[in-house]
This record gives sequence, C-alpha cells and structure tokens, in this order.
Amino acid sequence: MSIISSIRPRRGRNVELALLIFAVAIVLFAHISTGLGAKGVVPPRALAIGGIFIALTVAFHLVLRWRAPWADPLILPIVTVLNGMGLVMIDRIDLAENRTIHTGWAFKQLLWTGLGITLATLVVLFLRDHRLLRRYTYLAGVVGFVLLLMPLMPFIGTSVYSAKLWITIGSFQFQPGEISKILLTIFFAGYLVQTRDALSVAGKRVLGMQLPRGRDLAPILLAWLASVGVLVFERDLGSSLLFFGLFVSMLYVATERISWVAIGMGLFAAGAFAAYLLFDHVQVRVELWLHTFSPAALQVSDQLALGLMGMGSGGLFGTGLGLGRPDITYFAHSDFIIPSLGEEIGLIGLFALLILFVLLVERGMRTAIGTRDGFGKLLASGLAFSIALQCFVVVGGVTRVIPLTGLTMPFMSAGGSSLLANWIIVGILLRISHHARQPLPEAKPAGPIGELRTEAVSTP
Repeated sequence: MSIISSIRPRRGRNVELALLIFAVAIVLFAHISTGLGAKGVVPPRALAIGGIFIALTVAFHLVLRWRAPWADPLILPIVTVLNGMGLVMIDRIDLAENRTIHTGWAFKQLLWTGLGITLATLVVLFLRDHRLLRRYTYLAGVVGFVLLLMPLMPFIGTSVYSAKLWITIGSFQFQPGEISKILLTIFFAGYLVQTRDALSVAGKRVLGMQLPRGRDLAPILLAWLASVGVLVFERDLGSSLLFFGLFVSMLYVATERISWVAIGMGLFAAGAFAAYLLFDHVQVRVELWLHTFSPAALQVSDQLALGLMGMGSGGLFGTGLGLGRPDITYFAHSDFIIPSLGEEIGLIGLFALLILFVLLVERGMRTAIGTRDGFGKLLASGLAFSIALQCFVVVGGVTRVIPLTGLTMPFMSAGGSSLLANWIIVGILLRISHHARQPLPEAKPAGPIGELRTEAVSTP
C-alpha cells in the first residue's frame, strides 16, 4: 500500500541570509577594488560603509523572518547587489571628480538607500495583505494621475534639460512620476480585474488576429492619450513609453489576447510619429539617436557619443574598477551609469548585472503565477513589468536602440525618487510572494464512516 503525502515547501530564509552576506561581500570587494584602482589605497570608510549596508539588509531580512517568512528568498539579495554596485560606481565617479563626502553623490545615495530599505520594511510590516490595496483602486488612480501631472503646474514644476519631470518646493526637489507608477499599477490591476471579462470578448477577425470590440477600446485610447500628453507636454519619451507599455502589458496579462499588444504598439508608434512631425524637441532627440557622431549632432550634445566610446574602451573585460574615465561623460552617476559600469567592468560584467535584472523580473513574474487571486497576479506582473520596461528604456537609450530618455536605472542611478519608489516595489513584491508561497492550511481528515454523525431532517 502506498501512502501519498504532501511536500511542504521550504521558506528559504537561511538561503536568503547566506546570499545576503555573499551580496554584501561582492559590493565590499568592488568598493575596495575601486579605491585601489583610483587612489592606490583602501578606502578609509570601506568597513564602515559595508557595515552600514549589511546592517540595513540584515534588519530587513529579520523583518521578513518575522512578518513574511514565506517571501521569495532571492529578491532581496538580487536588489542588494544591484543597489550596492550602483553605490560603488557613484563613489568611483566622486573620486574622479575629487568630491568630498559632503559634496559627493555617494553619501547622499547611501542615505537614500537607507530610507528606501526602511520604506520597504514598513510596507512588509503594515501591509498584512496585498488585497487590501484593491479597496483604493480609484483613489490610487486619481492620486497617480495628479502626481504625474504635477510637474506641469506653475510655480512648483521644474524643467531639467528640457524635460519637465520635477517639482521643487523650497530646497526640496522630487520626481513625482516615480511614485505615480506604483499608484497607477494598483489602479490598472484593480480596474482590469473588474473589466477583464468584457475586454476579453472577441470582435472581428482581421489578418488572422481576433480584434476586440470597438466599444471596449476606450480604456486603451485613454491610456494612449495620457502617454502622448506626457510625451508632448513633459517632453519625456521614457515616461510616456513606461506608462503606456505598463498598461498594455497588464491588459495582455488580464485578457491573454495578443491583439491588445498589436493595437497598443500601433497607437504608440502613431503618437510618437505625430509628435516627431509637430514638436522640435522630439526631432532633436531623434536626430541625436540616428546621427550620434555627425558634426551637427555633436554640436547639440556629445553625451551619447561619449558614453558609447566609454563602453567601447572597456571591451569585454573592462579597464578595471577605478582605472577608467567614466567622469568624462556628463551625468555619469545617473542617466549614464550603465556606460560608466560598462567601461570599467566590461561587457561581461555588464551582462552579469543585466542578468540580475532579468532574474528580478522573473521572480516577480513567478510571484504573479503563484498568486491565487486575480488582483495579486496583475499587481505583481505590473510591478515586474515596470522594472523591465524601465531597464529597457534606459539601456536601450544609452546603446542607441531607442532615442535617449531621461529615466534612471532602477536601484543603480543616483537619485532619491527612483530609489525610494523601486524599494517600495520590492516591499510589495515580497508581501505578495509571501501569500503566493505560503501553503494552504491542511484540511482535517474525516473519520471512518461509522463514526460520522447523522441527523434526521424533516422536509415540508
């Protein structure tokens, strides 16, 4: 006689702790190598920075053991490596520009990292169930669109290098679009859960593709108009592509119809082409993209050309940490941190970092697959897609796959807005993964038939 027993899944917290220690060791080794390469000495604050970094991550790990023991054990170590390598490269650029701890970007980024980890910890502590977010579907949508449009408001909206993505209140500067992507993801998830049955209804068949009904096109048209508005008025192709691509991807996950993807790509291409014909700033971006090394383009901006030449000088294995010249490229610590890393760790090292991003997105999608409720599936997939799209936009821009945008690389680029938003995404994904991996309570086996109670029920 064979006995069938259920296999209880492993929590993976010890694996997470071991990977965390290994991740911090990688970051500390890279930091020491940077100091030796740039100045010939071990950075005097290496152990202190490493201690602070491991204290923050281990504290988050302990909170996960307490509040979310079934959370995915790979997400936190992956993000730790990415965030840490970003800190190392920012510190390396500070060394090249002879910046002190008070004037440099590295210490500020470390403070933002601590605040981001704290916010992710608070999300895990106080968000007991991700399904509670569904109650605030339309509130999240309203607040998300308000935050997205805040840079256009007078007095507080700030234009930085022709892109209106910032708000300034006194000495405080913030990019509200980073927070709006989280709120809009919550809104899209809640909205699509309610309307996916109607959106899944097939319409006419054209060119072998089952198109949706005409009456169901209103949501994607509204999202398209909003993305075109961001492209035109805020002058930012990256944010426009991010928000519209996020909606289309979640729409595909909800309906499983490739026709929505085709319609979305066609609408965005049409909007981008119209913007190119009508607006000068779009034409300038396209010209820099197509003819980067032409004399006319170099007179406008040589930033992209310098970044490409920096990556080219790195080759396969890189110049070595601290031995390159990434500081020659403008904004090497933020928009162009990928070319900075590519120059010093080479193509192989850069591919290793991109693989970590792929693994992070994969864990987010794995969480979406394992989640038992529709809202959680859409929310987890949307958050994973937001990281993937942001990486594509940034890496595609600096490698001339698409026109250059003003987005920052998640977890790596200098900037508090992006770092805080992405750590909040990590906290939400960890909370959802806890519910996805947590085993269901086992039902109590019924006793023998002879021991079951019987009741006499009178019928009318």
